[in-house]
Amino acid sequence: MRALLSLLLTLVCLGSTAAPKPNIVFILADDLGFAEVGCNGSDRYKTPHIDALANAGVRFTRFYTVPLCGPSRALILTGRYGFRTGAVTQDACKTVIRTGEKAEVMIPTVLKQAGYASAMIGKWGQLTPSGDPSDWGFDHEFYFKGSGMYWNSKVAKPMSEGGEVRGDPDTYVLDGQTVPVKDDEYIPDLLHKDATAWLEAHKSGPFFLYYSMSHVHGDILPTPDSIPAPKGEGDSARRKRHYADNIAYMDKLVGKLMAELDRLRLRDNTLVVFMGDNGSAKSNAPEATIAGRRIEGEKGSMKEGGGLVPFIAAWPGVTPAGKVNANVADASDLLPTFAELGGAPLPAGRVIDGRSLVAQFKGDTKSPRTWAYCQLSNHYYVREAGWKLDQTGALYDMKDAPFLEVAVAADTKDEAAVAARARLAAALAGLDPGAGHKDEVGDGSGRSGNKEEKKNKTKKPKEAK
Repeated sequence: MRALLSLLLTLVCLGSTAAPKPNIVFILADDLGFAEVGCNGSDRYKTPHIDALANAGVRFTRFYTVPLCGPSRALILTGRYGFRTGAVTQDACKTVIRTGEKAEVMIPTVLKQAGYASAMIGKWGQLTPSGDPSDWGFDHEFYFKGSGMYWNSKVAKPMSEGGEVRGDPDTYVLDGQTVPVKDDEYIPDLLHKDATAWLEAHKSGPFFLYYSMSHVHGDILPTPDSIPAPKGEGDSARRKRHYADNIAYMDKLVGKLMAELDRLRLRDNTLVVFMGDNGSAKSNAPEATIAGRRIEGEKGSMKEGGGLVPFIAAWPGVTPAGKVNANVADASDLLPTFAELGGAPLPAGRVIDGRSLVAQFKGDTKSPRTWAYCQLSNHYYVREAGWKLDQTGALYDMKDAPFLEVAVAADTKDEAAVAARARLAAALAGLDPGAGHKDEVGDGSGRSGNKEEKKNKTKKPKEAK
């Protein structure tokens, strides 16, 4: 009996000293391209707080997602490629199944099994038709519909430029209640305030915070830190300055959030992941250069600049400081990564396309995958470190990526190219995207789900006779 009591006491003591489950903070920037982050070599933009995260953790240089906001977020949250979930276009995100036997399962529901509280704060617009964040398992929601939300639209707001500009949203949703945006409120600051309040309330953990930022999606407006326009400044110069202001303000908010984690003494047991949801918007892509070179492609493009995004993971004492990871990975990997960290089982009865990145976060140079997959509408490709193969069978030499991708002749005899084609063709055959959901009615861009609707929206109304 005494031996049994001693064993039980030992087990209790071991259980009481077990390491707590890590908190997870996932920061998703909107339309922030790979070359718009300082640590990735940006020529134009300074991001000291994001760079500090990279210096404290692992920075991936070949991390891919869908080149458009809605499908990218569906991929992140489900860990499943669009041809499985239906989220192959912006409009198709509204068809992602939420209930019944074929329902998709998102990260907060997975982590809830392991005792995690969860919050979704920020952009949710493209997924709203398929359910609010709370419908998908989030315990707390503070979200706005649409993109690029900064200032109230009801009242013309005098800005530091000396003129008047209008924003977009009139309201946001806070735990099911619609709340008006006041005339003097800057929505990114409201998001930050709510995030810090939620962290304070849940500091005992474990928690999952999905912080989906407004920055830097258009329309680009002055920030609270923007200065008055210099005399004689033209519209183009002002636009470029405002865009740089928005990147700087986004970076500032990331720094403030890290400071809050430090204040609450949460940093040592919190994994922070920072990511862009797709590449630079078309109007900003020409300015996003590295060593004077522009990345090929932009948001919405199946070129490198569409799906290649900034990706950083930092966790003090766990991630090796300043590590650069050149392995290919994609956004489907987030759900299994967070599930492994939390000790939660993966959703059953479905294919989870992602592979956990936990070992690589800890410094492992090996990867469970050799290729990443990217799809928008009916266009898709698989991407190795040095090669890319698309749905038409076209092979690209990517040794000078992300600045240049070179088409390889179909009849090439180059042994490396022939072997790459065979490997990637086998990967595509294994995925079999053609057997899954397709864009049946869209215009091919992934932005519109119905050709006729888009055509009608662009028609000018007839004048009354």
